[in-house]
Amino acid sequence: VQLQASGGGLVQPGGSLRLSCAASGLTLDYYGVGWFRQAPGKEREGLSCISSAYNRTYYADSVKGRFTVSRDNAKNTVYLQMNSLKPEDTAVYYCAADHRGYSGSYYCHNYHGMAHWGKGTQVTVSS
Repeated sequence: VQLQASGGGLVQPGGSLRLSCAASGLTLDYYGVGWFRQAPGKEREGLSCISSAYNRTYYADSVKGRFTVSRDNAKNTVYLQMNSLKPEDTAVYYCAADHRGYSGSYYCHNYHGMAHWGKGTQVTVSS
């Protein structure tokens, strides 16, 4: 089982990036998937999480209205579209998947229990 997060980079404030979480060895459609980030010296933060049932989404207040999580089952990939980026969005971003069938809110608030993690991708928002 492998998750691969990609799409990070350097972007100016107000810009956009789309992160991808591609899976091998599991079918993401059957998993809850979350996007998390961790900035230096800070706790890991759950940003956007999507449940396996009905694709219900949850967004942290810090990204609500700016970030959108979505699935492409044909590509076995989950995306995080990030718009209106701010310098405080600078962090390493991770995707994770879990099969227990919990809500997006649960996954975003309980990242310790996520079964599978990808390596992070760096997002830097700076002028």
